[in-house]
Amino acid sequence: MVKGQKEIEIVNIVVSTSLETDVPLEKMVATLPNTEYNPEQFPGLVLRIKDPKTSALIFSSGKVVCTGARTLADVDRSIEQIIINLKKIDIEVKIKPEITVQNIVASGSIGMPLNLNFLGIRLPNTEYEPEQFPGLVHKLRGTRATFLLFSNGKIVCTGTRTEQEVHDATDKLIENLEKMLNK
Repeated sequence: MVKGQKEIEIVNIVVSTSLETDVPLEKMVATLPNTEYNPEQFPGLVLRIKDPKTSALIFSSGKVVCTGARTLADVDRSIEQIIINLKKIDIEVKIKPEITVQNIVASGSIGMPLNLNFLGIRLPNTEYEPEQFPGLVHKLRGTRATFLLFSNGKIVCTGTRTEQEVHDATDKLIENLEKMLNK
């Protein structure tokens, strides 16, 4: 088998933080555009940020979950936008929020076609139900990474928390696949 060309890029970074101040969600939704708040269905307010294009769930406790960023710089800019929006309703954030990466999602290709029926039988920690979903789900041992593998060689990696983890896990996946296919 010819070694595939790995191409992978981060498509979503999910982070959490605390602003360490209470946030009046009713006031936010009444004052700010790009907000949605329906407390009967969900206790958090959704703030859609245009630049960078991200969304934040903001809770009255000051806890925030931000999603949609593709870089950590975009994460920082998103949090700054949240703080700027809070200033507009006279809420002062007195700290620099500590950001915790919860999940990184990356997608790309390993540059080789995959026989998912074969891998579904031979690859450990795998689920493959082609009637339900066209991809194979593989939890990579010894890592936090879970992969979706598709027959055309496209992949999605989730569960990692750093860009380095994404690349290390993808390299390990390719190494495991090559060992298995060269047996």
